[in-house]
Amino acid sequence: MFWLYLLGVVTVLTIALRRVLRRQKPLDDELYSKNVAIELVQSGVAWVRADGTFGSTNQSFAKTLGVQPNQLVGQEWYKMFPPREHLRVKEAFSQMLLMGVTSLDALGSRPNGSTVWLNVRLVAVHDHGMRFVGHHCLIEDRTREHELEALLNEATGEGREPATPGSPLAAAR
Repeated sequence: MFWLYLLGVVTVLTIALRRVLRRQKPLDDELYSKNVAIELVQSGVAWVRADGTFGSTNQSFAKTLGVQPNQLVGQEWYKMFPPREHLRVKEAFSQMLLMGVTSLDALGSRPNGSTVWLNVRLVAVHDHGMRFVGHHCLIEDRTREHELEALLNEATGEGREPATPGSPLAAAR
């Protein structure tokens, strides 16, 4: 008799669990599809916690910086830029906190000492209570465009530095 009672309780719990999982599946599918959409639009994606450390990065983000994804987790996100870029990056971060999103071109640094030009987008994330919980850092490698621009400047005899954001050549992109 006890076994029948126990079997009934297990059956009821199994049915309840299946119903909960069925309700959760669409939410998981929606989150998955949003992540896939973001990665199709922007290849280098990282999650940065509110404390300023990387929570996660995708393979493309890490490859752009010349590291493995797990090497970035726990590191401070702004350290992917050389010290001379820190002021610009902090200003962009402040703008993101006010506006919710910002974008800038900045020089990034790799562990091997090489540099990479990055188009960086910062997107603030807030919880249901409108508390800042972190941000997404989206990067795109623009090194090739900057190299071509430098070659063009050299060939035309302009002898200038590569275009900075806001210059006519940067606007033409």
